Amino acid sequence: MNTKIGRSSCTSILIGKKASLSASVIIGRNEDAKTAWPKHLAFNKYEANNKNNHFKSKDNKFEMDLPHEKYAYSSTPEWTDKYGIFEEDGINQYHVAMSATESAYANERVMAADPFNTKSGILEEAMVTVVLPYIKNARDGVQRLGKIIEKHGAAEADGILFADRDEAWYMEIGSGHYWVAQHIPDDSYAVAANQLAIQKINFNDSDNFMFTNGLKDFVYKNHLWPKNKAFIWREIFGTHNDSDLHYNTPRVWSGQRLLTPSVKQEPQNFNLPFIRKPDKPISIQDAQAVLSNHYENTPYDLTNKKNKDQPAFRPISVATTQESHLLELNGEDMTHWLAMGVAAQSIYIPFYPQGTKVPNMWKNGKETYSPNSAYWIFKLASTLVDRDWGKYGTDLGNAQDEAKGKVLHLRYQYDQKLANEKNKTKRTALVDEANAKMAKTATDIFKDLSAKLITKQTADSPLSFKMDPDL
Repeated sequence: MNTKIGRSSCTSILIGKKASLSASVIIGRNEDAKTAWPKHLAFNKYEANNKNNHFKSKDNKFEMDLPHEKYAYSSTPEWTDKYGIFEEDGINQYHVAMSATESAYANERVMAADPFNTKSGILEEAMVTVVLPYIKNARDGVQRLGKIIEKHGAAEADGILFADRDEAWYMEIGSGHYWVAQHIPDDSYAVAANQLAIQKINFNDSDNFMFTNGLKDFVYKNHLWPKNKAFIWREIFGTHNDSDLHYNTPRVWSGQRLLTPSVKQEPQNFNLPFIRKPDKPISIQDAQAVLSNHYENTPYDLTNKKNKDQPAFRPISVATTQESHLLELNGEDMTHWLAMGVAAQSIYIPFYPQGTKVPNMWKNGKETYSPNSAYWIFKLASTLVDRDWGKYGTDLGNAQDEAKGKVLHLRYQYDQKLANEKNKTKRTALVDEANAKMAKTATDIFKDLSAKLITKQTADSPLSFKMDPDL
């Protein structure tokens, strides 16, 4: 647990390739921690022979030697590494995606038998850094992280997302040394929200489940579950409390409500399934809508003043979102969709993760506002809209629509150019050019939005006094 900035209270989504409109494997997550804590975009280079490759955490005493060969990968690190790198998400050169972590909680029965190793176990801040640059498929990712947990211990309960061009996996850490991972069926999706979510484990199905050696023995030896019952991971290791009812479960309900509206459920139902089939193929825009959701068109929407007296649930898209990402893999195509700040008030830019140059302003930004930071450009606009969402929400929506349209058209144009370019050097130049143009297009539109909102809001002063219009 990061004692300086707190744990990431995120929401995650995983989509199988047959459930996706584009036949892509998609994983994504909102990284939620603080209302003002900038993120950057990074393109990390390939290293062929780094003989002194060693990781040492700045958050606790976890450290380990790393392989000499390090694959290229994209990531979204913190503005400062004072408390750890927190790279959080990315896609590597072998078309493997990883997102870490979905913070969760384990119950006191499990903690009594196998507590977290908070002093020197692996934390969220280290996971992408010590795993993603060294794996060639999603299963490799689960296995590599699993071995690290078994050797060093885990410092917290987490959910970790892995994907490659063929499959998506969701891994959960339930105690100091025990974890499980489940393959998301190709025709299905999953939404997770700060709870241990995986349900029944089939120990004889290695195609769809991975787990710590000795997991069953640990559970039965410590009388954590009856031997004659199906092995339900989230019942054995997870929690069921008031926080889940108001903070976590309703977000899963909302995600499933959007993607499978034919199934009617209650937002505080502890029995919501981990795996669901969608009513129709899920587009990348549908996935974005899930991560941007704040209970629109329900009695729980915090942006609607009419709902302020209704029972409130924690929405998926919140003010503490630092960035939201969707990692899309389809054949030779891969896209690192990235929305800086609050997803509902930002836009997702479809970056090429194989870039070598970070676009201007996307590697800038510190804790205090600055106009040369992409994070702060989007955050400023959302802060201005927050003064009165009902009054300024239309301006925001218009800017989002304009930015999305222009950015997606640019991406389409460069996809065509790249399809016809075989020279590696020229392809890299095209990728960097595309990333720069898409980034600038979006930030320019949001700069204009902020200028418009500031101008309009000069009339909102409480010092206004109307009597003679000329005075």
